[in-house]
Amino acid sequence: MACLIKADQNNPSDEVLDRAVQVLNHDGVCIMPTDSVYGIGCAAYADNPAHERIFIAKKRDRAQTLPLLLASPDDLFVYGRDVPQWMEKLVKTFWPGALTVVVKASEQLPAEYVKADGTIALRVPNSNLVRALAAKLGTPLATTSANIHGIPAATSGSSLDQQLCEQVDLVIDAGPAPIAIASTIVGVRLATSGELEPVIYREAALSVQQIYDAIGC
Repeated sequence: MACLIKADQNNPSDEVLDRAVQVLNHDGVCIMPTDSVYGIGCAAYADNPAHERIFIAKKRDRAQTLPLLLASPDDLFVYGRDVPQWMEKLVKTFWPGALTVVVKASEQLPAEYVKADGTIALRVPNSNLVRALAAKLGTPLATTSANIHGIPAATSGSSLDQQLCEQVDLVIDAGPAPIAIASTIVGVRLATSGELEPVIYREAALSVQQIYDAIGC
């Protein structure tokens, strides 16, 4: 049975952060709040057995790689590459926040976290707790929504699936997620003009119009 601790997502205590870092640094799986929905994640270091445990717990297709939560917007250029200028505008506008971007992965990432096409999904959440965890760990958090695949994502600690909770090492309950809607996902594709243009894979917390307004289209 997972250990359950209460936390303030905006002002997490050192005790909460230290406990979570201890778990994550020792191949642990943690359920944690974000600004959008609750996530289940692990530290994204090489050969971490917790990574595979997440797929098993969620009953998730292994081909669907896990998005990475970052400590800082600057980490986009550490873990991603070939970032077009319009995407830089997007992250300056919406990070920290409910925007996930899909870019080419850099060589800083272990291969097991990278999709077959060489891309990775990255986000800086508007959560002091999650960003502090990633900073203390010195590595991103490989995280996806805390739910069994096909079931709606949990938006509060009380709505977490107990079966899922029993398969992790730590649950951090910070009450309701502020947005309670999944992040919008924006990627890159090659236009007929030869330029890299945006493609919206999921419209959610941010609308298509908000995305294009920020880009200046």
